[in-house]
Amino acid sequence: MNPSGITPLDLKVLVRPDAAEKVTKGGIIVPDSTSDRQKFAVVKATTIAVGANAFNEWLNGKEPDEVPVPEAGSRILMAQYAGARVKGQDGEDYVLMNDEDCIALLAEETSQ
Repeated sequence: MNPSGITPLDLKVLVRPDAAEKVTKGGIIVPDSTSDRQKFAVVKATTIAVGANAFNEWLNGKEPDEVPVPEAGSRILMAQYAGARVKGQDGEDYVLMNDEDCIALLAEETSQ
């Protein structure tokens, strides 16, 4: 189910980027002003919805089970400044991007 109310068209993919860290691994607290700027600088995200033609070029005549293709709920790495930032009907922040800006699947992770 897509709680955002946003349906991507054609080659577009809707993702929810992971939240920016408030504390670094070294224990340094990141101020809100810096955290806000870095909010969309993360590269890990969860796919929420995929346009009808997204990732078709990846298949290149192969069956979908032969080539890993992101679908709703997949964990991905995305290009850092890809797409348009949008707010969904649920108040969450999303990124609407081209399928080519999805640069990797994260197989070891599960959706949030």
